[in-house]
Amino acid sequence: MEWRLLDGVPPDQVRELLQVARRRRFARNEVVFHRDDPGDSVHLVQSGRFAIRVATPVGDLTTVAIRGPGESFGEMALVAEQPRRSATVTALEEAETMSVYKVDFDHARARHPSVDRILLRFLTNEVRVLNERLLEALYVPVEKRVRRRLVELAELYGGERPVVRLTQETIAELAGATRPTVNQVLRDEQRRGTIELSRGRIDLVDVADIARRGR
Repeated sequence: MEWRLLDGVPPDQVRELLQVARRRRFARNEVVFHRDDPGDSVHLVQSGRFAIRVATPVGDLTTVAIRGPGESFGEMALVAEQPRRSATVTALEEAETMSVYKVDFDHARARHPSVDRILLRFLTNEVRVLNERLLEALYVPVEKRVRRRLVELAELYGGERPVVRLTQETIAELAGATRPTVNQVLRDEQRRGTIELSRGRIDLVDVADIARRGR
């Protein structure tokens, strides 16, 4: 397994980290950590998918991202002085991570200065993505946002014909849309033949066509 967070870290240094990592297994709907919990580790996703959820001003939880194999979550624990979790993370299915504690990651940073540069690059890219999402929310029509999330989910779930097992409510949260709007877009895509809908799943038949109309 290769993780985006460690992209560019020499293989021998990655092996050092994994030797001290803790393998964690999660059941479907199991909470990994809650918002405001102490941030003592970063999770490298080995298998399965996780929902990143934050609280809205009225106290509801909304999904802002999905993380799958090769990705990570909890990275801010690696750089903050007294880190607290900024979101609640829940397993969407049976899943597994390699959990690296901050103290062990700090040892790797001290021994291998190149790790700092790679971590900075990763976090800078995350900020860039957040900025793009903000501009998208302000200026991109909601229908296009829904299609863009479908394309991203296709990559996350993978395969020639990805099967996304998320509710329409979750997709609405990811797109910053309402559930009726998402339902309308999905029904339109189904009529076009680019997706197939069934209970609790979306079969993505023609991702390229969805992507074209999401530009």
